Amino acid sequence: MIKDDINTREDVALLVDQFYKKVRANAILGPIFNQAITNWDQHLDHLTTFWESSLFVGKPLKKKYIGNPLEVHVKVDQANNNSITEHHFGIWLNLWFETIEQLFAGENAELAKRRARKMGTFIHLKIFEARQQNS
Repeated sequence: MIKDDINTREDVALLVDQFYKKVRANAILGPIFNQAITNWDQHLDHLTTFWESSLFVGKPLKKKYIGNPLEVHVKVDQANNNSITEHHFGIWLNLWFETIEQLFAGENAELAKRRARKMGTFIHLKIFEARQQNS
């Protein structure tokens, strides 16, 4: 089966929706995400906007992402007794890659993988920095 690339907001929404179904069902990530997120429809739309903004830089967007993911993830870590580790990020990244590879192929699909890898690393470092500042 030939897969299309991620080309539209609808493609991004499909990716985000399918990915977070896996996250929510995951024995390790699910409890963290399901505790932190109270309105999944709103959150999925927000994440679709985030990824659309990240993948389609310089192209007209339906919505502009507004938010501070670093601050949010630090708060989630604090709410979980500073227990989020590189293991959590590894699971998250593996599920992201798996979902992309199931649904898409192409330049934007590869870009989504690279951006997720960089973002996961950066957020993990920011969580660690926040722990150091608070100790």
